[in-house]
Amino acid sequence: MIKITEKANDVIKRDKRAMATIAREPYPLVVEKGSGDHIWDISGNRFIDFTSFIGVYTIGVNCNAEVRRAIKNQVDRLMHPAFLDFYAELPVKFAESILDMMPNGFGKVFFSNSGTEAIEDAIKLSKLFTRKSYIIGFYNAFHGRTLGSLGLTSARISHREHFGPFPNVVHALYPNVYRSRYEDPEEESKACIDHIEKNILGKEYSNKEVAAIFVEPVQGEGGYIIPPKSFIKELRRLATENNILLVSDEIQSGYFRTGKFLAMENFGVTADIYTMAKALGGGLPLAATISKTELGDVPPGAHGGTYGGNLVSVAAGYASLSYVKRNARNIERMVKEKNRIIMKRLNQLRERYEIVGDARGLGLMTAIELVKSKKTKEHAVKERELVLRECFNNGLVLLGCGASAIRVIPPVTMSVENIEKGLDILENSIKKISGK
Repeated sequence: MIKITEKANDVIKRDKRAMATIAREPYPLVVEKGSGDHIWDISGNRFIDFTSFIGVYTIGVNCNAEVRRAIKNQVDRLMHPAFLDFYAELPVKFAESILDMMPNGFGKVFFSNSGTEAIEDAIKLSKLFTRKSYIIGFYNAFHGRTLGSLGLTSARISHREHFGPFPNVVHALYPNVYRSRYEDPEEESKACIDHIEKNILGKEYSNKEVAAIFVEPVQGEGGYIIPPKSFIKELRRLATENNILLVSDEIQSGYFRTGKFLAMENFGVTADIYTMAKALGGGLPLAATISKTELGDVPPGAHGGTYGGNLVSVAAGYASLSYVKRNARNIERMVKEKNRIIMKRLNQLRERYEIVGDARGLGLMTAIELVKSKKTKEHAVKERELVLRECFNNGLVLLGCGASAIRVIPPVTMSVENIEKGLDILENSIKKISGK
């Protein structure tokens, strides 16, 4: 059982006094260090990490020695190169390395510091390249919290309340197979596409006004919702036929989280613009917006920033990507193997406990959704918080997503032994909270 010391409680009290209010999970984790599969808190407790620190540590907590060595070496050379005003070789090498992982035809990379900045850049590029104004996003989506990206975000009202009006965005329905009114997932997919074609493009904004469709191949913060393959394929068709750009938000789902470098690859679809962050920087702040060469370039001064291409972040990203590229086949194999292990257990939880309404996952982007009953599918919000707290108390760190889902996203390098241990803690916590 985890023990929280006065030292940890003191940090939390000081945090509440000094820091602007942000969301916290319902447990008092004051992190101190991490390595591989584990996190240690300031009280000396060790936890299995099923969060990858919000998807950042794909290849292990605190990344690996190779990446840390690259960071240390770069710090002693130069940290900030003012890359958007001057030239430097390392960001160019890193951009070339990213482009090696992209589908054919991609040749332009812009570096920034966070996922929301990458989305802002993609919004600007979409409007610049098409000379059109409107953007289609999806309900339940999360693309960030700065004003442009927040216009696309619609996962919960607390994200948006009092911050509007937002840029020219219209939201469409994203297929949720578990909560669909149709028995056939293909019918759910078709209904969502029909709504865009017949209502948004047919009654609100013509294809002469819509610049882009922004989509998460797997909705992340919205609940780890996985659409039917046909939905993403039909989005590509619809975008192409209407001369609209398709933008894939890979900030959480990319970098082998779903078993492929880009989650879009699982659907056999290529977007026109991709955004990446989180795991891309190997633990340091780094994001990229990658676009097709044929779309063109940005006029000088039209977009920029201060820290994009920061050499320490790029050194971490380049070392991490070099490691990933050398081990790509093994990583893909690991993701498939561990997906089978996790999904087998999550489906067993769904079968055994009334509180577990759904189990879903693509690669190591997996989740369960907690409900008050399988019949009503009413969200078990309070119960979700209690399960997360119980897991924490027993040495497992998890994150919620959506209204009442729990995501299971260990680093892809986590040992099968620790995955099994973590899943045991999760099941015991569900069993205790549900009273079964």
